[in-house]
Amino acid sequence: MYVDRPRVLLVDDEKEVADAYALRLDAVADVTVTYSGPEALSAVDESDPPDVILLDRHMPDRSGDDILRELREFDIHTRVIMVTAIDPGLELIELPFDDYLCKPVDREDIRAAVDQQCQVLAYELLGQYFGVESKRAVIAAELPQDRLEDHDQFSSLNDQANSLRDRICRLLPDADELLDQFTGIEREGY
Repeated sequence: MYVDRPRVLLVDDEKEVADAYALRLDAVADVTVTYSGPEALSAVDESDPPDVILLDRHMPDRSGDDILRELREFDIHTRVIMVTAIDPGLELIELPFDDYLCKPVDREDIRAAVDQQCQVLAYELLGQYFGVESKRAVIAAELPQDRLEDHDQFSSLNDQANSLRDRICRLLPDADELLDQFTGIEREGY
């Protein structure tokens, strides 16, 4: 089962190849295409990152390996799939990617790889959500509402919990049931 319209950033210096892969994903994802590493770095919004980045390794301006390392320095939760014609070697041990596809990649394989990485991302975000939501829920249960209304940190915690929940629900079909079970736990003291 495919996730609901993941946000994908596709990075390949070969315009025809990038556009062909984007076409393969168009029916199932919101795809942004960039044709260079620096253009890709500029396209990543840390406040609203892509769910998956498909990254070519061999590009003339800067290698995909270098771009990958820079992306990992960003404060984002994004999965990276290397999609490349470069034969893999032992240098891959040091590269922080999440999946590796050798070109050419057919439509079903690229869709399945994106879907798989989105599901992994959803579960990673789920752990983060549980931590944030448990904090938010216990504070809301124990402190009077008037004390929380204008509290910036509590408001930020609410926003973070809502943002994580929205992203998880978009990435993980049937997440609502799992999230509702978590929020059903009584966190108030007696």
